[in-house]
Amino acid sequence: MSANEKQRVAFVSMLASAALAGGKLLAGLATGSLGILSEAVHSTIDFGSTIMTLIAVRIADRPPDDSHHYGHAKVESVSALVATGLLFATTGWVAYEAIKRLVTGHYEVGITWWAVAIIAASIVVDITRSRALMRVARKTSSQALEADALNFSSDMWSSLVVLAGLAAVWAGYPAADPLAALVVAVFIARAAWKLAGSTLDTLLDAAPIEATNEIRRLAEGTEGVLRVKDLRVRPAGPTIFVSLAVDVARTMPVDDISRLRSELPAKIRGRFPNADVVLDADLVALDDETVFQRIMLIAARHRTAIHHPMVQRIGGRLAVSFDIEVDGDMPLETAHETATRLECDIRRELGPEIEVESHIEPLPERMLEGQEASESERKRVAPKSAFWRRGRSD
Repeated sequence: MSANEKQRVAFVSMLASAALAGGKLLAGLATGSLGILSEAVHSTIDFGSTIMTLIAVRIADRPPDDSHHYGHAKVESVSALVATGLLFATTGWVAYEAIKRLVTGHYEVGITWWAVAIIAASIVVDITRSRALMRVARKTSSQALEADALNFSSDMWSSLVVLAGLAAVWAGYPAADPLAALVVAVFIARAAWKLAGSTLDTLLDAAPIEATNEIRRLAEGTEGVLRVKDLRVRPAGPTIFVSLAVDVARTMPVDDISRLRSELPAKIRGRFPNADVVLDADLVALDDETVFQRIMLIAARHRTAIHHPMVQRIGGRLAVSFDIEVDGDMPLETAHETATRLECDIRRELGPEIEVESHIEPLPERMLEGQEASESERKRVAPKSAFWRRGRSD
């Protein structure tokens, strides 16, 4: 779904709101019906709301920049919040006028066929555009378009109430007009309340419960993940920003950790295509780690290569020994400091009672040179080799 289609459906909705607002206003002034006038004011606010929606959609589709690292999607939520305020204001005005007419008994309403036709046409328009807006809103996760869709769906029902009120007035019950206006006010207030809740949730970074639970399930089902340490999810327009921290065994091979770092975000994006995932894998010690594994991990943390590690118990005490590989050109004092730091870290983690013995083994400073043996050299060595082979066989 392209940004152009979002803007197109918002533009068409704006034109429809302008036409309906003008038609209802003329019908309301001509008939004096408070129900139609309330609908006219409602449609006028809808027109202003659709203008804000069109502007918000255009701004929200802008990519992130140096000042807005997470993009501009929340502009749609701001637009929806303004629309909510206008809807509540409309509710207050309509309710006030309806109650005033009921109290004063002022029921002058003149019904014309074209006023009824305008209200009926508005119902058809609201049904059509609310469906179109909701379809695009769900595909693009556009809160501004969803707000308009909910609003126009409410308009449809309120227009039906106005028609019912006009029918009652025509049948001889003039008080039905302000009563219908009160019902319209209830519809408007209900739509505004629902919209306000979802808009504030987005602006306050409320976590989407279903998405959060699904992401947690995907993470916990990934091979190598011990537990989900921290999970934060917040929507911003069509994008879901996910900050995920998991615990993995520190004995896990580096290649497997790299695989996990790419596999888990891919799984999340497979379920939520617009997810922006930041993954942190924390290494933790397991209860079943062997002494050998712990020593190798400590050495790796020091970026020191060791070989021939030996673990044994001597007189009830744990003793370990190993060879430390150092550069051949490293000064002896520096090599000794390297060995001492490693030994101290091993005692710190395994306990001060452990006996640690290390041997410094310098690596060759340069590559050993070799050459093919001459014919005379091979003949000189060959008899000795034959002697040793014969001795073994005997």
